[in-house]
Amino acid sequence: MDVDANKSVPADLSRATAMMKQAAIAEVFPGAALLVSVAGTVVYHKAFGKANLFTGQPVTRDTVFDLASLTKPLATTLAVMLLIQERHLALENKLESVLPEFKNTPKAGITIAQLLNHTSGLPDYRPYYKQLRKFPVASRRKKLREMLLSEQLASGIGEKTVYSDIGFMVLGWVTETLAGMTLPEYIHKKVYRTLGLNDSGGRMLYFTSHATVNNRLPVAATEKCPWRRVLLEGVVHDDNAYVSGGFDGHAGLFGNASGVHALLKYLLRIYRGEENLPALFERNLLQQFLSRSSDSDRALGFDVPSLQGSASGSRFSGNSVGHLGFTGTSFWMDLDRSIIIILLTNRVHPSRTNEKIKTFRPRIHDAIMISLEGLIE
Repeated sequence: MDVDANKSVPADLSRATAMMKQAAIAEVFPGAALLVSVAGTVVYHKAFGKANLFTGQPVTRDTVFDLASLTKPLATTLAVMLLIQERHLALENKLESVLPEFKNTPKAGITIAQLLNHTSGLPDYRPYYKQLRKFPVASRRKKLREMLLSEQLASGIGEKTVYSDIGFMVLGWVTETLAGMTLPEYIHKKVYRTLGLNDSGGRMLYFTSHATVNNRLPVAATEKCPWRRVLLEGVVHDDNAYVSGGFDGHAGLFGNASGVHALLKYLLRIYRGEENLPALFERNLLQQFLSRSSDSDRALGFDVPSLQGSASGSRFSGNSVGHLGFTGTSFWMDLDRSIIIILLTNRVHPSRTNEKIKTFRPRIHDAIMISLEGLIE
């Protein structure tokens, strides 16, 4: 069980507290939640600043954040892993064999592994929403898939690593085709429900399109959207995900720090071979997914610390995985030392032009890792 974070904070983690308070004052972000765990035990979990600058609502430890691209590793990648375990899919499968619509297109030979590690040759992003919002809601996902089919490659398949939302939108399509249900329905049924992750309190991890009571949750506001002309609060920030039903393979997941931690802690325990756990993922396959790809500077669906200028800072081991979200969210997990750091912010509130978090992230991670040295020796 997780210990009470307020009673077990090492004295030198006060540096992290001071940095977080100062970051809120300096408008690195309006509000944030920071959670740190070692060997599965939460040693720090605090909230800072405002969830909504206009109402003054504070962030609490229960506040839900739009997780943005954390959807990629925490939902879509796990769904792909399950489909592989169920023998519906393989990493070496080519796109044309899974989605026949891609036959006779330049993208036919892209493999599932290449979509996961961002070596597919697909471009990073396209503002599909500008066209999609002109169509009736019921037809938008069909129209989006037509756009994905006609999208041109930005480079040769397998030639280089380009982080791609579009690749994960295709993976969302793959998942829903093979699972016979939406991505939110599939991942909730197969994973979140088993781990006690829901939208009703405590450890929260959910898609708004699948939620039942999310209107009662304390949610951090994001952007004052220029084209939707409303402050986004409990509504997905990502434009493409919004117009295609509130989610896709690249974005749409919401959660609080406790929910993200519960899922990461479970994955870490499977990775390390602990027993008496719900048997959702095969250890060997999970280890494969969490390893740096030989042909990419990423893992399968997860990011890894870059050699220079990593958002994780300079003190995570080379055997670490993590991911960033556009809204100001992130997690990093040191697989060797069983350390998890989750930083959830609403840095895009009220505008996405605030990018101060880019320099703050590595600083706070380094400060925390230095503070933990006495616990992990």
